[in-house]
Amino acid sequence: MGQNALVPVAEALNERELSRYVSRVSDRWPLSLAMLGGARADDALGAAPQRERGPEYVVLLVSERFDGVPWLERVYQCGALWDAAEMGDHADVHCYTPLEFERKRESLPIVRHTADEGVDLLTA
Repeated sequence: MGQNALVPVAEALNERELSRYVSRVSDRWPLSLAMLGGARADDALGAAPQRERGPEYVVLLVSERFDGVPWLERVYQCGALWDAAEMGDHADVHCYTPLEFERKRESLPIVRHTADEGVDLLTA
């Protein structure tokens, strides 16, 4: 009879590519907050493997300079800078001004979870 083996849920986060991503975004918009959440970030932070995974990556970006830029344009441009091939999957990208972020943090659980429990990309 075979033995049960522990299978890793996800590989470690690609910190080099995450750093490059933050640089690509911050070259265009100075960031006051950049957080990574989602299933793979939760895996890297030691979450239990038996759970509902949700999106693989959630990126939360906050910049004063997003003010005046239509929300969909921000999300499209920041999403286009994400290298899904290098990271292994696409990201749900959330781009807010500081004021928008405070409102969305209260109203969207995914934003609150990423802000509270995610990986800080500005200090990583």
